Amino acid sequence: VQLQASGGGLVQAGGSLRLSCVAPRRLTSVFSAHDMGWYRQAPGSQRELVAGISSGGTINYADSVKVRFTISRDNSRKMVYLQMHKLEPEDTAVYYCNATRYSDDYWGQGTLVTVSS
Repeated sequence: VQLQASGGGLVQAGGSLRLSCVAPRRLTSVFSAHDMGWYRQAPGSQRELVAGISSGGTINYADSVKVRFTISRDNSRKMVYLQMHKLEPEDTAVYYCNATRYSDDYWGQGTLVTVSS
């Protein structure tokens, strides 16, 4: 089971991007029960949690992106989004979406975000 992430690209510092992630059809009936998250991994760094939204709607952010990023989900479309504003070169990374529920732990292939200074 693989999630499909999209929306990455090259943007200048201060710009905005919106990442999207869709879950596969087999998760249609249970998508809403999954906790969803966006992670990122910069070259030479470990993967880190950027933002998460639980099945109940609880949201958390990494300190570095608070105020600038917004995570949301649309359970009817099996989608999770990451709206990113005021992007900084330090935000450059491959961004991955993740879905977890009990022993389920699904990942997307990643989408590259490059922020130029």
